[in-house]
Amino acid sequence: MLPQSPPAPLSYQGRTRCVGVEIEFAGLPPLGTAELVHSLFGGEISVVSPHRFKVEGTRWGTFVIELDTQYAHPDAKLLEEAPLKESEWERQRHQMRVDFHNRTRQLIGDVVTGLVPTEIVCPPVPWDELGELDALFTALCSHGAKGTDASLLYGFGLHLNPEVASLDVADILGQLRAYLLMAEWLRREIDIDITREVLPHANPFPKPYALKVLAPDYAPDLDGLIADYIAFNPTRNRELDLYPLFAFLRPDYPHELFRDKLVRARPTFHYRLPNAQLSQLGWGAVVEWNRWVEVERLAADHEALTKQAAAFVTYHTRPRLIRWVGKLRDWIREARTPS
Repeated sequence: MLPQSPPAPLSYQGRTRCVGVEIEFAGLPPLGTAELVHSLFGGEISVVSPHRFKVEGTRWGTFVIELDTQYAHPDAKLLEEAPLKESEWERQRHQMRVDFHNRTRQLIGDVVTGLVPTEIVCPPVPWDELGELDALFTALCSHGAKGTDASLLYGFGLHLNPEVASLDVADILGQLRAYLLMAEWLRREIDIDITREVLPHANPFPKPYALKVLAPDYAPDLDGLIADYIAFNPTRNRELDLYPLFAFLRPDYPHELFRDKLVRARPTFHYRLPNAQLSQLGWGAVVEWNRWVEVERLAADHEALTKQAAAFVTYHTRPRLIRWVGKLRDWIREARTPS
C-alpha cells in the first residue's frame, strides 16, 4: 500500500510535510527493539539509561526507544541539580542521592518490563516515505511484539503527528472541523479496541464542543480558539490533541497545561486514535496515514465542509425523540430494502 497525497503536500515552510510516528507494544524490551531499529535503518545505538535507548544518525534522524513509564527513567531535573553547598561532604551526599535514584528507577524498570509497553518514538518522516518506515512494523511482529489485539489488557496505540501545512488560524480550524465531522467514521474504520475505549488516553471530544466549533458563525482568533479548546478539553487525553500545536503557536499562553513537560511544542496535530494492530497483515503507518488524509480532504473542500457542519448542528440540536424516530425510520427503510 502506498501513502496517499494530502491536498497540501508541503509544509508551511515549503518542504515536503513530515509525519512523526509513535507506536506502543509488548513482548519486546527496549534494548532488543533498539537493535531491531538499528538493523533496519542503520545509525548508532546509544544508552540513555537502562530502559531508554536512542538510535541516532539514521536517514530520518533519531529514534527513541523506551519503557513507556516515567518511573523507569531517571528524573532529568534531579540529575541536573547542583549540590546545595560547595563542600566535599555536600558533593558526596548529592552523588549518593543521584546513585540511589538511578538504581531505584532501574529496579522499577526491571520489575515492570513486560507489564508496561515499550514505545518507539520515530523521527519525523516525509509522508511519501512512510511506506519505507512500515518495514519496522513487519519486523516488530516477526520478532514477537504484541499489539492491541493480543490481549484485553493491551490498550496500546499508534500516534501520528502530521506536520501542519499552514499556521493560519482559519486553516487549523478547518482541520479541526473536518476531524470532528469524521471522528465517528474513523472510530468505525479503525474498530477501536474495547480496552482503549475504556481507558482515557484517546477520549472523543464532548458534543457541546463539537456543536460550538461547527456552528456557522464560529470564527475565533488564535487566543479564542485556544481558550475554547481549554474550556471544553482541560486534558491531553483527546483523540486529536491540539496542545502541542497550540504550545508551538502561543508558547507564552497563560495556562498550566502549556507548562506541562509532557506537552512538547511542535507544529503538528497529535492524532492519538489508532490501535497498534501489529498482528494484522499489511497494517502500518501508511494505513493510518491514508485514513487521516480523508480528514484533510474534507477540510480542503470548503463547500462540503460547510454543508456537513450545518447538517451536524441541525441534527444534534433537534429534540432527542425526533432524532430517535428518524433513526427508527432509517432502520425500517434499510430492513425493507432487498439485498
